[in-house]
Amino acid sequence: MNDTELSRKAFLLREQAAGLIYRGKSGHIGSDFSVMDILVTLFYLHLNVSPAQQTDPSRDRFILSKGHTAEALYCILCDKGFFPKEELETFCQFGSKYTGHPNKNINGVEINSGSLGHGLPVGVGMALAGRMQGQPYRVYVVMGDGELAEGSVWEGAMAASHFKLDNLIVIIDRNRLQISGTTESVMNPGDLRSRFESFGWQVWECPGNRIDALDQTISEAKASVGAPALVIANTIKGYGYSAAENQAKWHHKVPSEEEYQQILEELKERRAMIE
Repeated sequence: MNDTELSRKAFLLREQAAGLIYRGKSGHIGSDFSVMDILVTLFYLHLNVSPAQQTDPSRDRFILSKGHTAEALYCILCDKGFFPKEELETFCQFGSKYTGHPNKNINGVEINSGSLGHGLPVGVGMALAGRMQGQPYRVYVVMGDGELAEGSVWEGAMAASHFKLDNLIVIIDRNRLQISGTTESVMNPGDLRSRFESFGWQVWECPGNRIDALDQTISEAKASVGAPALVIANTIKGYGYSAAENQAKWHHKVPSEEEYQQILEELKERRAMIE
């Protein structure tokens, strides 16, 4: 699929994620919408993963450190054939394994995630293990900018640089909002490029809601030699639904029936406008 087709798919997947949240009465719609283009770019253009490769030791590893955006990940894994749509429709129902955070009972999920700050350190361990075992895989970690306040992130960043893990690529969903306000007001992360470069990382920055820009930037990051790679993807919280864009209150919010219909209508309109 080309970038245009994938951009349309990202809006269609947003519709599906909104449906899961509306019917399941739980979810992080603003965060799902901001991260969707990042996940689509990874899963359809870069990750060496498939339902047939789930036990292949050479497969790429993907960690959704911001596990509260599980709905976006589930919709992509379902579309890629990791599990049937009928299973996913049980999202957040009693007894369903499709809960609000990814877990290893779900095909395509490498680790339980959602405890913020854990994804990068685990990714460092996976990348180091791959090198020690002579495996060619890369480890991709998608983080939220809000979780950068966790100390374990910086321990992981230091270790990744120390071991020169150039098989590790981290993408930050830089939407500048978290559940209680802006990232700058809650715990200012400062100049992320300079901060990670001071830890010995190679750093790129790009628009995070453009498939073409993400594709090019991630391709460049994969060529990093001798150091871990970071992509700062500048996104818009709630991207695709104007009433939710850049609104912290949509971090975790179940839309009303009227809002849900508005979301579907606007997403369809935006999808139709992509040429």
